[in-house]
Amino acid sequence: MNLPTDTLTPADIGSEPDPRIAGAFALDVTEVMAALDSSTAGLAKVEAERRLTAGRNEIPAPKPQPAWRLFLKHFDDVLIYILLAAGVLKAIMGDWVDASVVLAVAIINAIIGFVQEGKAASALDAIRGMMTVGAQVQRDGQWESIDAAELVPGDIVRVGAGDRVPADIRLVDEANLRVDEAALTGESVAAEKSSDPVDADAGVGDRDSMIFSGTIVAAGQGVGVVTETGASTQIGRIQSMVAQAGGESLETPLGRQLAAFGKLLSIIILIVAAVQLIVGRLVHDFPREDLISAAIGFAVAAIPEGLPALVTITLALGVQQMARRKAITRNLPSVETLGAVTTICSDKTGTLTKNEMTVRAIEVAGASYDVSGTGYDPAGAITIDGAEAVGDQLTEAIATFALCNDAIVREVAVDGGQPRWTLIGEPTEGAVAALALKAGIDLAGERVATFPFSSEHKYMAVIVRDAPVLTPSGNGARLLVKGAPDRVLDRCVTQRGAGGAAEPLDAERWTAVIDHLSGQGLRVLAAASRPADQGEDEVSADTIGTELTLIGIIGIVDPPRPEAIAAIKTCHEAGIAVKMITGDHVGTARAIAEEMGIVGSDDAVQVLTGAELEAMPQGRLEKLAPQVDVYARTSPEHKIRIVRALQAGGQVVSMTGDGVNDAPALTRADVGVAMGIKGTEATKEAADIVLADDNFATIEGAVEEGRRIYDNILKSVLFLLPTNGAQALVMLIAVLMGWALPLDPVQILWVNMVTAVTLSLTLAYEPAEDGIMARPPRKVGGSLVDGRAMRQIAFVSVLIGAATLAAFKLATDAGLDNAVAQTVAVNTLTFGQVAYLFNCRYRYASSIRLSVFEGNRVLWISLGALIALQLVFIYFPPMHTLFHSSALGVRGWVSPLIAAIGIFLAVEVWKALGRLTQRRSIASRATAGS
Repeated sequence: MNLPTDTLTPADIGSEPDPRIAGAFALDVTEVMAALDSSTAGLAKVEAERRLTAGRNEIPAPKPQPAWRLFLKHFDDVLIYILLAAGVLKAIMGDWVDASVVLAVAIINAIIGFVQEGKAASALDAIRGMMTVGAQVQRDGQWESIDAAELVPGDIVRVGAGDRVPADIRLVDEANLRVDEAALTGESVAAEKSSDPVDADAGVGDRDSMIFSGTIVAAGQGVGVVTETGASTQIGRIQSMVAQAGGESLETPLGRQLAAFGKLLSIIILIVAAVQLIVGRLVHDFPREDLISAAIGFAVAAIPEGLPALVTITLALGVQQMARRKAITRNLPSVETLGAVTTICSDKTGTLTKNEMTVRAIEVAGASYDVSGTGYDPAGAITIDGAEAVGDQLTEAIATFALCNDAIVREVAVDGGQPRWTLIGEPTEGAVAALALKAGIDLAGERVATFPFSSEHKYMAVIVRDAPVLTPSGNGARLLVKGAPDRVLDRCVTQRGAGGAAEPLDAERWTAVIDHLSGQGLRVLAAASRPADQGEDEVSADTIGTELTLIGIIGIVDPPRPEAIAAIKTCHEAGIAVKMITGDHVGTARAIAEEMGIVGSDDAVQVLTGAELEAMPQGRLEKLAPQVDVYARTSPEHKIRIVRALQAGGQVVSMTGDGVNDAPALTRADVGVAMGIKGTEATKEAADIVLADDNFATIEGAVEEGRRIYDNILKSVLFLLPTNGAQALVMLIAVLMGWALPLDPVQILWVNMVTAVTLSLTLAYEPAEDGIMARPPRKVGGSLVDGRAMRQIAFVSVLIGAATLAAFKLATDAGLDNAVAQTVAVNTLTFGQVAYLFNCRYRYASSIRLSVFEGNRVLWISLGALIALQLVFIYFPPMHTLFHSSALGVRGWVSPLIAAIGIFLAVEVWKALGRLTQRRSIASRATAGS
C-alpha cells in the first residue's frame, strides 16, 4: 500500500523503540494499532516509559546564538571596515584621542543594531508553549491524567468538549465529535470527525479520522491512539518551517540599497585615497605622516557614518507613529519594508473576515429574506425587497432553527470596559443564536429530548414543549430538526406555506435554492418540524420519521470585515495586489474574494487549490503565482511556497493571518502581519507587525506610514550626503593643491555625528506628501537615490565644499592661526547645512514660502540644540583639546553666515531649473504622444 509520508521523525530518536506510522488517517484502526504495537486497553506503564526515552511530547528548543556573535555581526559592513581601519592607523601613529573618537562611533552604531535582536527565538517559544497541556490517557487499562509531554506513540487518549488536543491522534471511537481547526487549517467551521479511514491523498483539512495537536474540541467526545508527538506533529512541522524560514537571511529593500551604496562608496573612497597619496607624495613631497593623516581625513569625510544611526532612529520614530495607528512593530526594518510591499497575501478567516459566522439569507416557501449585520452582534435587520420583514411564517422559521440549537451568544466586557458579543458553543450555531436575538423572538419553552448532531446523520433533533412561538396556545410539543439540507429534505413531505398551513413539498425549488446559496459561498442549513406525540420524550434517528414539514433554509457565511473591503480598494489604488490564501473550499473562497473586491465582479477569478499546488513544480508556480487571486484548501506548506514563488518574481510580500498555520509564511514573508486580538501567540511572535485592533484596514495606514518614513529617509540622505561630499572635496583639493588641511579627521566626525545627524533627524518628522497612496510602490531593485537626486548631491557638495575652502583660505590669508581657520571652516560647513536643511523640507517645490517655518516643531528644537553644541565646540576649552578647535571673534562669524545665505539661494535656483526642465519634458512627451 502506498501511503503519504508527510510526517517527520525527529533526528534524535535514532534506534530507540518508538513506533510511528505515516498516513495513519488512511488506515483501518486495527492496522494502526498493529503498526503502533498498541491496543484499546492502552500501553503498559513500563512500555510507555521505555518509549518516552525516544523523546518527550515537546517541541525542541533551538540553541540560542551567543550575544557576542549577534553584537559582532553589526560590524560586518564595508564602510565600518574602512572606519575601523582609519581608527587603527590613528592609534598606530600615536594619536589616541582621534583613534578613540573614530572607534567610539563604530561601537555606538553596533550597539544600536544589537538592541533590535531576538525575534525568531520568541516565535518558537510561543509555538512550544501551545504544547503545555494535560491529557487523559489509558495506561495498564486504567484512565489517568498526565502531563501531555509524557505522551508517546501508541498511547490511548480521550478528549471532550473544550479540551485542547495534546498530540496528533488517530480516532478509534467518537461521539458527535467536532474540532475547531481554524488555527491549523484556516477553516472557520468546526470539522466533523469520524473513526473511518479517509483517502491516502487527503490534505490536512480533510483528514476526518485524525485530530491534531493544538486544536480545540468544539463538541462531543473522542478516543484515539497517539500517532505523532513533539516535532513530528503538524504543529511541530510548522515549528520546523518557522525555524527554517527564520534562519534564511532576509534583507530589507532599504538594507539592500544601503549595502549596494556602501560597496560603491567604499571603492570610490579607496581609489581616491590612493590617488591622493600618490599626488601628495610625488607632486608635493608631503611627509608620510601628513599624507596618511590626509588620507584618513578623506576617508572619514567621505564615509557617512551617521547614516546607519540616522536610518535606525528614523525607523524607531516611525514605530512610535505606527503604534498610535494600532500597528505594533516588532521588527524595526519592517517599517520601511511595508512601504515597498507589492503583494499582500492574506488568510481569509479572522483577517479578511470576522471569524464569526453570520446568517445572510432566510428562505421560506414563497419568500426570500436578507439579513444584515455581522458576527454575533445582534445589530442588524431582516428585510424583504428592502423593507422590514414581519410575519408568522418568518418567525416560526427563525424559532425552529434557534430552539434546535445549543449555542449561546452573550455580551461581555473586554479590556477597557468595552462590551463585545462572544460565543459559547459552535460557530455555526452561534450564527443561529444571533439571528434569534436580531429578530427579537421569545424562545421560551422546555426542551425534553435531544438527538445530538453527528457526522453520520448530519442533523440534530430536539423535542420542545410549551414554546408559545411554535404553539400559539402555549401548550403542546413539537419535534424540531436542523441540519444538512439534503438529509432534512429526505425526511420531508410537506412545507410550511405562507398562510401557515402545510402544503406539498416543492423539492425542485428547494434544490435550486440550495444550489444558489451554495454558489454564493454560503453554508446552507435546513429546518423542519412535526407535532410531537403525547408523551413522546425521547428522540432518535428511527423515531424522527419521514413525514416532516420543511420550515425553511438559511445561508450562513463568515462575513467580510466592512473596513477590510475599503482597505483592499485603497491597496489596489496604491498598486498593491491582494491575494487570499485559505483552507476553505473553492466556492466559499471565490465568493468571499468577489465580495471583498479582491477581484472585480466582471473578472474571472483565478483560483488554485492546494491539491493542484501540491502537484505543481516550484518553477511553474513562480510563473503562475502573480496571476492567481485565490488559493483554496491550502496547508502551511503551501502558504510558504506561495510566498517564496512571489518573492522569486521580484515581489515584496506581506503575509497576514491569525492562526498558527500562518506562522511559517509570516516569518518567511518580507513583512509578516498578525492579528493582535484573535491571533495566536505563535503567530504574533512570528510576525513583524501586530495589528492591535485586528483590523485589516490598519494595514492601509501602516503602508502609508511606511511610505512616509521612506520618503523622509530619502530626504535625510539627500541632506546628509552633500555634507560628506563637501568634506571629501575639501580634503582632496587641499592635498592636490598642496595646502594645509582645512579640517582634521576628528572635526569631520564632529560635523558628521553631531551636526549632520542632529539636523537630518528633523526631517524624520515631516508629514506625508499629498498623493502618497495614489502612486505605485517604489522599485526595490533601484539605487538609493535617483539620477536627479545624485545631481543635486553633487551640486550641493561642490557648493558647500567651495564655500568651506574659500572661508578657510580667507582666514589663513588674513594671518589667523590654523586652529582658528579650521574652526571657521567647520562653522561654514555647519551653517551651510542649516541653510540647506530648509531647502530639503520640500524636495521639488520651492522652500521660499512661509510654511517652511511651520509644521515641524522638532526642527526648531534641534536647531537650538545645534547652535548650543556649536558654541560649546568653539568656546569650551576641553573641546579645543579633543577636536582642535579654537574660540572665534566677530570676524570669524562673517564668512559662515554669508555662505549660508548664498547656499540657500543657489539651491533654490537649482530646484527652480529642475522644475522647469521637468515641465518641458512632460510637455514634450505629451506632444510626441499626440
